[in-house]
Amino acid sequence: MAENDVSGTDDASAGGASAGSRAAAAEEVYERLFGPRDTTVPADDPELMAILRGFIFGDVFGTGVLDDRTRELVTVTVLACLQALPQLRAHAAAALNVGVEPVQLREAVYQLAPFIGFPYTLNAIAVVNEVFREREIALPLPQQGTVTDEDRTAKGLAIQAPLYGTEIADNLADLPAPFAEALPRFLTEFCFGDFYTRGGLTLAQRELLVLCALTAMGDTAAQLGPHGRACIEVGNSKTEVVAALVQCFPYIGFPRTVAAIRAVKAL
Repeated sequence: MAENDVSGTDDASAGGASAGSRAAAAEEVYERLFGPRDTTVPADDPELMAILRGFIFGDVFGTGVLDDRTRELVTVTVLACLQALPQLRAHAAAALNVGVEPVQLREAVYQLAPFIGFPYTLNAIAVVNEVFREREIALPLPQQGTVTDEDRTAKGLAIQAPLYGTEIADNLADLPAPFAEALPRFLTEFCFGDFYTRGGLTLAQRELLVLCALTAMGDTAAQLGPHGRACIEVGNSKTEVVAALVQCFPYIGFPRTVAAIRAVKAL
């Protein structure tokens, strides 16, 4: 990150690389994301930043099968969940630099609303919109909604049911009226109907990013397994899923990353 950021790439692991090649790889990735690093600016914490660059851009970014665009969508998702807004700004710009379409970037943030709530989502999209304005990308972006009030339930259920069945409705069936009916319906209509049906991202991309969001949030053990399974059912490989979770590591730390990998490794 530009003193404020963090990220990932697509080639084989750099774990066995020499110090020189690791540093060179880190600089190459950094430049690809953010442009040339200004080495003339004095740094308050040069050792920490050197460790950061080496690990994120020299190690993690070179481990796994993900391309730059997917890594940056994962990173933007995680930073939005953490409300790490300075870093989010840097990585929103980096995402555009490596070829993420503005609509894809917006959709990655929009779909977080059912998981992190509207205040955090509004904070994140405000930062992303600032980046769009700096790039002279006209707002609002093209609309991606595909449902109406009349069909959002049916269209949401058409996505939800094959992947998740009636688990939520069954778990909430003993709530008093009207909540036993209302809460499962809210999930179907709001999460799946309003967001999963939108254009801009494929269903496979949406599920992968949601899994990364749940990983970043923590305390989501009950959701990690089902969403990991859904990731694979909609077309992501297990290798891609694990690579995306490893991409989260520098931003959320080892415990949450490993907890998520444990939840999906048996799938």
